[in-house]
Amino acid sequence: MRVLVLNCGSSSLKHRTVDVDDGSVLARGLVERIGEPGGPADHEQAVAAVLDQLRDAGVEPEAVGHRVVHGGEAFTTPTRIDDRVVAGIEEQVPLAPLHNPANLAGITAARRVFGDLPHVAVFDTAFHATLPPAAYRYAVPSDWYEQHGVRRYGFHGTSHAYVARRAAELLDRDPDELRLVTAHLGNGASVCAVDRGASVDTSMGLGPLAGLVMGTRSGDLDPTVVFHLVEQGGLSLDEVERTLQRGSGLKGMAGSNDLRDVEAAAADGDADAVLALDVLVHRLVAYVGAYAVGLGALDALVFTGGIGEHSTLVRRRVCDRLGLLGVQLDVEANAAVDGEARIDAGHGPALLVVPTDEEGEIARQTAAVVRRA
Repeated sequence: MRVLVLNCGSSSLKHRTVDVDDGSVLARGLVERIGEPGGPADHEQAVAAVLDQLRDAGVEPEAVGHRVVHGGEAFTTPTRIDDRVVAGIEEQVPLAPLHNPANLAGITAARRVFGDLPHVAVFDTAFHATLPPAAYRYAVPSDWYEQHGVRRYGFHGTSHAYVARRAAELLDRDPDELRLVTAHLGNGASVCAVDRGASVDTSMGLGPLAGLVMGTRSGDLDPTVVFHLVEQGGLSLDEVERTLQRGSGLKGMAGSNDLRDVEAAAADGDADAVLALDVLVHRLVAYVGAYAVGLGALDALVFTGGIGEHSTLVRRRVCDRLGLLGVQLDVEANAAVDGEARIDAGHGPALLVVPTDEEGEIARQTAAVVRRA
């Protein structure tokens, strides 16, 4: 089955067409500056441009898969899209006001342009629907959860699902017998505990701000900081939120959200960059260790995402801190990583680098939904 995967942002549209049966990529591209001078007027024009590109390439998709960031508790599996589903995704907008509206714009446009094809929504949060209540509930009044949906949802689900399954294939093991920690490390970052194929804990929460140190996001933060900045610092809630989302993390500490810049600055002795790396590694080690203990054992630690796939330094520093779990890094294998790789020394938990393939995973899940119909 040929599946067109659409990943819509507010001003961009990334697309890839995948032959699910053999995994080949038939077409891919990026439409930018949607609604801006020199770009498509709206998402419908952007999707029409994608259609033109596919026609020029002689590619005819048979289904369309849409990335949707937040499904809340309403959508816990890939779901075929109809008017009812669109309305349900709209109801989740308060949980993801920066992302779901753009996803919906893409869905609406694509249903007009590709109206004769089946459309499927694949949710970033869905893989984490298996979290037990002890992992997803916050210790806040129950009516906050019942009336306002305040709980842990988690994100990067398609990435964690893909690398967990691929790790099992690389280890030639049944996913149902493995206990994994998967680390999606990029400008956005999260860790997931995967127990026999199911997500049982993850570092992001109600939104994608919680957990690890990220490119521009703070990760975990004492809520008192917000109260203090508003009451004593004179900042508005909007200013605090904007800074925590876009001006914190590596950028806030070291001046750049690109880890390559931070690593280079640290190597030159920049104290802020050195500290930013220390904080990033400290937080990541704490999560991996906690999740391994929660799982009861660790069969493999899997690195993915731009940092996880390319930062020899971060992988080494993290693994060097996990000796208590039996982790033993092959330093030469770690330095030679190029694509998929096993980087452990042959003892203790497996250490894997698995480039993520979120578009491929969305295509696979889309095809499965269409074929069941």
